[in-house]
Amino acid sequence: MKLSNRCRYATIALFDIAFHNNGKPTQVRQIAQRQNIPGRFLEQIFHDLRRAELVDGKRGRNGGYFLHRSPSEITLTDIIEATDGPIELSFANHDSSTSGPGQPVTPTQTIPVAVWGEISDRIRGIYTDYTLEDLVERAKEAGLDRNAPGFMYFI
Repeated sequence: MKLSNRCRYATIALFDIAFHNNGKPTQVRQIAQRQNIPGRFLEQIFHDLRRAELVDGKRGRNGGYFLHRSPSEITLTDIIEATDGPIELSFANHDSSTSGPGQPVTPTQTIPVAVWGEISDRIRGIYTDYTLEDLVERAKEAGLDRNAPGFMYFI
């Protein structure tokens, strides 16, 4: 399973808001500068995050994006699904009654299909175990300065 740059940048941007602004509005250009992410691309990503109700926006002089829920309620699964869609392994995408376009599953194929489905569920569970709050706590433990401009945090 490979996650997109869109997902990676979304995770970094949401972490940035949770770590630096404690839920207060943050402008896209501030995040883009701190995290070295292209601003226009980041703006597109925030449209996906807003649609998924992970962030909300405030217009005006002190406007920007802020977390729609607390960092402890936003999981990596939420971010992945907002940017990349459902977490499923490609083998698990097949209907259990067909092995391909119009081809029925043979009895010996049902077990591998079921196992791939279980693996997909486990992977989803692992991503669900991690929240933005977990990332913030790790940053604190690592001694990262909340006021330091321009640091980059890799996930």
